[in-house]
Amino acid sequence: MNATPNSQPDTPQPLGDEQMTASVLAHALPYLRRYAGDTIVVKYGGHAMQQNDLAATFGRDVALLKFVGINPVIVHGGGPQISAMMKRLGVEPHFVDGLRVTDAAMVELIEMVLAGTVNKRVADLVTRAGALAVGLSGRDGKLLQARKASHQRRSPGPHGEPAGEAVDLGFVGIPTKVEPRVLYALLGAGIIPVVAPLASGPGGETLNVNADTAAGAIAGAVRASRLLMLTDVPGVLDGNGNRLAELSAGEARQMIAEGHITGGMIPKVETCLKAVEQGAKAAVILDGRQPHSCLLELFTEGGQGTLIKP
Repeated sequence: MNATPNSQPDTPQPLGDEQMTASVLAHALPYLRRYAGDTIVVKYGGHAMQQNDLAATFGRDVALLKFVGINPVIVHGGGPQISAMMKRLGVEPHFVDGLRVTDAAMVELIEMVLAGTVNKRVADLVTRAGALAVGLSGRDGKLLQARKASHQRRSPGPHGEPAGEAVDLGFVGIPTKVEPRVLYALLGAGIIPVVAPLASGPGGETLNVNADTAAGAIAGAVRASRLLMLTDVPGVLDGNGNRLAELSAGEARQMIAEGHITGGMIPKVETCLKAVEQGAKAAVILDGRQPHSCLLELFTEGGQGTLIKP
């Protein structure tokens, strides 16, 4: 019907808050269906852990994943918290090529901080959001078993130690086996596991494992649909500083070999590669400083990070 002089033409009206919420949920529906019943491993650390507002948002987002039928597993770090406790106790850290050397006394402190304070704090973030989360370490139920790490010095030491010299990093571990039954038991009971990256050594000793490495090993073992590596960068960048949305395993290896992926990004990409080789469907490096980064990665078309797939 033609508009009369007193009538208003039909124009789209701004969505109200309720309508916007409904629109977002409708847009996310295909992605909710895609991941329903799947396991998602999230490596949590960095600024996302240290800022209270981001931490609370992360807890709510993980609870939401559980409520929509996804099975999240959290593996957390705690380097800044360990350093803060060392400072309080007057303990001087010792690093070789950026790697922390961990003696017997140090590993006790690390276990206290990671499996105690930090682990329970992360589990509480999720529980306060309404889901059930239980904290454990990789030593529980033989979840993570490891061997001692070895390291060849990359550059001369402060006292003239030669490059290439073998360095004992102490109680630092490399995962050799993952026993995921304890995770399956918790997930089957509707509980979100929160894992501190500690492992049992060959003699039952405690070994400190890099959180990225632990998350990758667990993601491979449970054949996770996604390993989400929350970092302090947007993802893998190209030569112009733009985020790459997706890489195949072969492309990622080529970028490392050609020097396009450098520095601290190399071990993160290598962790993702190992995870997909061992059974994870894909791994994503994304910016944990971005609120709702996990939801934006899983439930939007373009994602938020760099997806690495087999």
